[in-house]
Amino acid sequence: MEQWQRRWAENKYWVMAHSQQIYNEMRQLAKDNDWSAEKSSKFEVLLRVAAQQTPTVKTLTTAYQHVWGYFKKICTPIEKAKYLKLLQQLDPMNDLLGPFLKQLAVKYQIEYLVNSRIIREL
Repeated sequence: MEQWQRRWAENKYWVMAHSQQIYNEMRQLAKDNDWSAEKSSKFEVLLRVAAQQTPTVKTLTTAYQHVWGYFKKICTPIEKAKYLKLLQQLDPMNDLLGPFLKQLAVKYQIEYLVNSRIIREL
């Protein structure tokens, strides 16, 4: 995997949690695996812009639903019920769902998520 692909994988759910629009712009940059210095520069600018965006219930819900996709077939019924409850109560100012998803990433050893920025920064 190339360096830019690692950066994209590491940041994509974190960006999604901050701005769907910026996520979509970054996805277009990564399209076709055709990377350049210009795209790299644009990527870094978009990361800085995303960092200035405050996550909302809507953006966090979208990002966390993508993260949840890694667990939905391997989790216990109790974990699923807890996820659904925390999703309904999701509050960006008091985020209890993110730390729960982090626990699941560690428990189930989902390396892709453990290495992702959205999980690391919880």
